[in-house]
Amino acid sequence: MASTSQITSIPNLITIARIVAIPLIAWLVILADPGLRLLALVLFVLAAASDWIDGYLARKWNQISPLGRMLDPIADKLLVGVMLVVLAYDHTLSALDLIPACTILFREIFISGLREFLGNTKIVLPVSKLAKWKTTTQLVAIAILLLVTTLPALDLIGTALIWLAGLLTLWTGIQYFRASWPHLSGETQ
Repeated sequence: MASTSQITSIPNLITIARIVAIPLIAWLVILADPGLRLLALVLFVLAAASDWIDGYLARKWNQISPLGRMLDPIADKLLVGVMLVVLAYDHTLSALDLIPACTILFREIFISGLREFLGNTKIVLPVSKLAKWKTTTQLVAIAILLLVTTLPALDLIGTALIWLAGLLTLWTGIQYFRASWPHLSGETQ
């Protein structure tokens, strides 16, 4: 069980706040009010930025904890996943855009399961630089897509970025799967 000091550390509180904000952001988008959608965008950008802030503070203050290492990637995946579902629900994403959106969701769930499975074998798949760029591209694409109802001219940029995010997501998923294959196939025994 996590100690109280782990739970109440500033970096972990920031991560928890990011998770708690996700349903509010989704609800504001679903209400389909332009002003509330802009508020959702502001909260989304703050939540996305908090991913960098909590990690920076945890390293700077030497407050890296097992709880934080578990919650941080969950928060990222929830933020991206829920927003993709909401953007599909309100038709910001076209039917064709569901291809990269589903690719992103599939990869995030698959790799999380893979990491959990390999965790039982003490094998760690470190996060690559490209995977960090993938997450950044996903977050920027979603932020731009949140603006499309207000600034329709951004639609092409948002669409291009969600496709780029989908391709980066697919590629990093393949990289992780290839790196884990020896452990899955029994070749390392």
